[in-house]
Order: sequence, then C-alpha cells, then structure tokens
Amino acid sequence: MAVKKKGLGSKGLGIEALINTKMDDLKETAMQNTAQMGDSSPKELDLDMIEPNRKQPRRYFDEKALEELATSLKTYGMIQPVVVQKNGDYYELIAGERRWRAAKIAGLTKIPVVEKSWEAGEAFEVALVENIQREDLNPLEEAESYKRLQEEFGLSQEKIGEKVGKSRSNITNMMRLLQLDNRVKNFLWENKISVGHARALLAITDGEAQFDMAEHVIDEECSVRETEVLVKKFLEPEEETTKPEKEVAALVNKRELEDSLKSIFATKVKISANKNKGKIEIAYFSEDELDRLLTIMKRMEV
Repeated sequence: MAVKKKGLGSKGLGIEALINTKMDDLKETAMQNTAQMGDSSPKELDLDMIEPNRKQPRRYFDEKALEELATSLKTYGMIQPVVVQKNGDYYELIAGERRWRAAKIAGLTKIPVVEKSWEAGEAFEVALVENIQREDLNPLEEAESYKRLQEEFGLSQEKIGEKVGKSRSNITNMMRLLQLDNRVKNFLWENKISVGHARALLAITDGEAQFDMAEHVIDEECSVRETEVLVKKFLEPEEETTKPEKEVAALVNKRELEDSLKSIFATKVKISANKNKGKIEIAYFSEDELDRLLTIMKRMEV
C-alpha cells in the first residue's frame, strides 16, 4: 500500500503556506535592514500623505513593470519600505517611487516608510544612488543626474564617482551622452541603440550626419563593433573629397528613397546598397497586407 504523501513543509501546509511564510521572513529582514539606515524605525503611512519627489532622477516608469509589481503587492504587500522626509503637511519621497506608484495601482491605502531628514543635495544623492544600485535609470537619466550633481551641488566628477561607486572616467563617458543629437538621444531613450552604439556615434560631431548614421545602424542592426568600424571609415579623409561628405550624401539619398517608397507602400521599406548593386526589402505583417502590396505592384505594371 502506497504511503500518502504530505504537502510541502513539515506540517504538510502546502506550497502557498510555504511561500507566505518565506515572504513574512523577507518582510521582517527588509524592515530590519531599512531601520539600520538611520535612527528612524519603519512605520506605516497613509498613501495619500506621500507625494513624489519633483527632483527625482528617474523620469520614465515602465507601465507593464508597474502592473506586475502591483500584482505582487496585492498578494504579498510591500516588503521594502520607501524612504520619505517631512515636507510641510505631507511627506516627500526620497527613495522608492516605483513601489509607491505600484502601491497606488494595487489599491493599497497604507505602506511602510522610513522617515529621514536630509538637505536638498543629500536627498538628491540618496535618490540617485538608490536608482543606480537598482539599475532603474535610463543612461540619459543617469547622465543628467551627474550633470545636476556637478552644476547644482558643485561636485567634481571624481567626487560623484565616489558617491555612486563608479570611476571618474565612467562618469565622464556617461555625461558625454548629453552631447548627442537630440534625435539620437531619442533612439537611446527608446532602446533602439545601446550606450555602446551612442559612444561610437559621438565621434561624429555633425548632428545631421550623426542622426543619419544612427538610422543606418538601426536599420542594418549593426553591432557596437560594426558601428565603430563604420564611424571610423566615415571619418577617414580621402583624396579630392572626404568620406564624411560622401557618406552623408549616400545616407541622405538612401533615406530619401526609403521615405519615398514608404509613402507608396505604406509600410517599412529598407534599402541595402553596395556600390552598384543592392536590394530593396518591403515588410508585411499579414497575408492581407501582402495581398495589398501585390495589388499596388500590379497597378504599377504599364
């Protein structure tokens, strides 16, 4: 006769009870760790009494990620307290705005907080360091934060590096991203290019040329190494004329042709050219769209 197996745990409480017990342990540990940040003990505060930090380094919050976190908060509650400081009749968030936003989505009325008191510069540093440690910042948000620490609070790049645990050269390289053409910055914001791509593109100082090269890199799905090679070739001088002039003309012409074809076919068109030969790729995303494109092409037959 087979022995009847019990559920998980010494008392056969099942997986749900085991998870809930583990989450309770995590909550207790998190509260203890947060309390060690200073002499303030964690306490609960009405969500409506907390307002976001207007100088928060982070400006973009992924809605899908917030929804996922809100679902977790509904089930397990908030494990890690947010950090606030008194500001008149309300409390201003110093660290934990993502958790605060998710708590609002989850419909929580109270959340655990640790109250601290800092000067404006110190509060900004704490918020910046927390976001960097959690890897929550977009590269441009990080670069802008370093610029603020330098310009508003008079910190050298070396001092900034000490505060955030990064080398001075790393701070310098991140701040250089702010020199990108605004359109290329948007590519970085949208994760169409990486920091490595952006650093390579910085070597092209002409904004229009830099933008055209960035579009080429995105369209051709170039790696960082391939981008570095393209930029190097772009900047090397040639007899009679320079490669930048030739490359810019070629890229601009290619872009104009693609735009013209996009307007005809109402879909993405990609041109790949090499000397006197190349190919044109017309994208479609369903059988109906393919039929539409074939109809347009047939009408062109004269």
